[in-house]
Amino acid sequence: MVVRLLSPASPRRRPLLAALLAVALAASLLSAGWPSPVRAAPAAPAASARLPANFQQKTVLSGLTMPTNVEFSPDGRVFVAEKSGIVKVFDSLTDTAPEVYADLRRQVFNGWDRGLLGMALHPNFPTDPRVYVMYTYNGTLGGAYPKWPSADGTNDQCPDPPGANNEGCVVAGRISVLTPAVQARAASRAAGPVGERVLVEDWCQQFSSHSVGTLAFGEDGQLYAGGGDGASFQYADYGQKNNACGDPPKPAGTPLTAPTGEGGALRAQDLRTAGDPATLDGTIIRIDPDTGDGSAGNPLPNGGPNVKRIVAYGLRNPYRFTVRPGTDEIWNGDVGYTTWEEINRLPEPRSTMRNFGWPCYEGAGRTPGYDAADLNLCEKLYGEGAGAVTAPWYAYKHSDKIVPGETCGVGSSSTSGMAFYAGTTYPAQYRGALFFSDYARKCVWAMRPGADGLPDKTKIETFSTDAGGVVELQAGPNGDLFGVDIIGNRIVRFVYNGVNNPPVAAIKSDVTSGPAPLAVAFDGGTSSDADGDLPLTYAWDLDGDGAYDDSSAVNPSFTYQAKGRYTVGLKVTDTRGASDTAALTVTAGSTPPVAAITAPGADLTWRVGDRIPFAGTGADGEDGPLTGSSLKWQIIMHHCPSDCHTHMITGQDGTDGEFVAPDHEYPSWIELRLTATDSDGLSDTKSVELHPKTARLTLASDPPGVPLTLLETTRAAPFTGTVIQGSNVSVSAPAQTQVVGDRAYEFAGWSDGGASAHNVVANADATLTATYRPKTNLALGRPVKVSSVEKAGLEGPKAVDGDPATRWSSARSDPQWIEVDLGSARQVGYVLLRWEAAYGKDYKVQTSTGGGVWTTVQTRANGDGAVDVLPFTPVSARWVRIYGTKRATAYGYSLWEMEVFDR
Repeated sequence: MVVRLLSPASPRRRPLLAALLAVALAASLLSAGWPSPVRAAPAAPAASARLPANFQQKTVLSGLTMPTNVEFSPDGRVFVAEKSGIVKVFDSLTDTAPEVYADLRRQVFNGWDRGLLGMALHPNFPTDPRVYVMYTYNGTLGGAYPKWPSADGTNDQCPDPPGANNEGCVVAGRISVLTPAVQARAASRAAGPVGERVLVEDWCQQFSSHSVGTLAFGEDGQLYAGGGDGASFQYADYGQKNNACGDPPKPAGTPLTAPTGEGGALRAQDLRTAGDPATLDGTIIRIDPDTGDGSAGNPLPNGGPNVKRIVAYGLRNPYRFTVRPGTDEIWNGDVGYTTWEEINRLPEPRSTMRNFGWPCYEGAGRTPGYDAADLNLCEKLYGEGAGAVTAPWYAYKHSDKIVPGETCGVGSSSTSGMAFYAGTTYPAQYRGALFFSDYARKCVWAMRPGADGLPDKTKIETFSTDAGGVVELQAGPNGDLFGVDIIGNRIVRFVYNGVNNPPVAAIKSDVTSGPAPLAVAFDGGTSSDADGDLPLTYAWDLDGDGAYDDSSAVNPSFTYQAKGRYTVGLKVTDTRGASDTAALTVTAGSTPPVAAITAPGADLTWRVGDRIPFAGTGADGEDGPLTGSSLKWQIIMHHCPSDCHTHMITGQDGTDGEFVAPDHEYPSWIELRLTATDSDGLSDTKSVELHPKTARLTLASDPPGVPLTLLETTRAAPFTGTVIQGSNVSVSAPAQTQVVGDRAYEFAGWSDGGASAHNVVANADATLTATYRPKTNLALGRPVKVSSVEKAGLEGPKAVDGDPATRWSSARSDPQWIEVDLGSARQVGYVLLRWEAAYGKDYKVQTSTGGGVWTTVQTRANGDGAVDVLPFTPVSARWVRIYGTKRATAYGYSLWEMEVFDR
């Protein structure tokens, strides 16, 4: 196939709209609420990142539209990928007019967290001019594109039905190689179309997040890539929503149920299932960059095509990873679920397969919602013990600071950038450090190396606060680290200035637009120098000709006689000769338009699935009414578990339109934003907050006190949670034996007739009750043998007669035992002991199938008497024995009752 290039003869100009969208998008993550429901978006503030002494965070490329990746060519060119599917190329870091290298927007699905998210240059670039991209494909596996409609060629839509987070708009993931079809010379810019060749197409993804991610070349010249699980971020997803990707044990389109379902997030454990071909969801792969096949030396060379590719699995969303310089090691940031963010180390991807445990584990512990669903895949993994999964190298909790006392927020969290520093200009303590960023917290940290040269989790420092929405960290020229700021629509560079911090230039003006002639008063007085090397000297470019020769005043004025856009520049220099520049655009002969949202109003509330029509206007003093692409709408979901982060759902153009309220976890709300832009590039933005209708969902149990699970919250019932009306939420009741009030119960059913783990739709306030019935005591009335009897009336059968007033008591010595014959081999997994005051302090639970061979299934040390509840992995047994090795008192072992249950 062929992707069209911008013709070399086309004028090279920086798109004005991209710069304006930067302002609009920057406002989206400011706050959970505003003083008024409809407002104009504030201008994007100057960078305010705070860094260690003598460091600066500088904007080097701007005017982009939702950038996701940056790559640096040895010939000085800079490639930037934008989420919509466009790859731009800059001649250098000072170029302000990039060309479009490739336009993949028709193939790319750009909505929610999907899009063009990965890019890499061939290691021998530009001699080998191949550019590799990884994107969400707007089609199903093997299907044609575009499957899902696009409002304007850039913002792709997921209609409802099926709904982005309801049944899901199913898509795939792709790795492709782009190659110039015509080259004037080996190292030249492409002079014609760019050809795309698909290397890998996989990653069946049902829901709107956890899409594809990083592409990176290893030291071995092989291509590494990561992709998410494509599952729901709202609830424990095991394929219960139509099983869209056709996972076992049922065909596509048939909802799966617990405990047998292997879909949804469990696709990240696909290497552990034999009933279907392995997928790449939730994995990191290593492939041949020429063919896309699994590379030689991969851990599993004898499986199917995907098995041969995979080097790590059990990941939720390995969105960003990096290769540790000089090694094969992969260091991955796995975006977390409800509690933990992870940094994982893959030290030997060419020899050892590692399972990082998702969705059964998050951080170092079990994931509550998936654990509560009693899924077979997870239960088997739990049974293999902690050694079955690789624990994170470092994990941080959503509710905790990473560094005590730092100003970075908590609550919303999303690991989003990963890069090692291998340069020589930063101070020595940073050499070999792992830098990582969090998109939601808007900060960057450095994990400095320990004595062994590996990043040391005890040596983490806050490196940059208020860094912006950094979604990638990348090493670039001079070894410096660069960040891709998707919120600010820019590429930033982290620069070390040695012992002299340069000043910071800042411009203010009384107006930035108006009728010509336009008189403007400027102010450079807020420029500063951290070292106090004052006074600063000022040099202004007021006429926009690029020369700083128009004024040396702090507060100059200038009148713009002719209509036009003028880039005003200020250069400030400190007393030691260090300089900085700032720029401001002035538009003469034009006034900004006025945007207005006429519908809906801020009083509208919504439930999931509601169709919400919208309409608005744009009026401009010079252009008159604005229509078409001059009016751009953005639909943005604000998710606010504490601090807020956003998901850009999609966008549309024109005076009116409609969207469907998506399914999302509470607390969340929708921002509908309209930006009107006139022919001179001036704009105005208005927003309206649309809050959801909510419902209170109460989980109760009969008897009360059973631990139930709502989404990822497990508590003793009854308890109540708030959800958005119409949303899908998962509920779970434990299927195993539950002991409440010293009695054993088993699950009988939910009041809505659902399985022990199932989804419900909350349309209004409701109560769901999980009913439990008393379990059958397999030991009741069965034959008993004992090691001894203290005296008549305290014989062994008294411990299994169901009478709480009778008991067995042994002789006053160790060891002692009591065994019960169940009559036939039964599945057993639970013992309940009701001790008299003379209890066992140390003892074992043992089982036997005959022949006098006993297997210890549970060990208790330092027991405290009363009632002991002893679950264990279910086994087949005819005899169950309690073997006491240490008494708690001077008396023997005395049991009111010994009860045995199946599980």
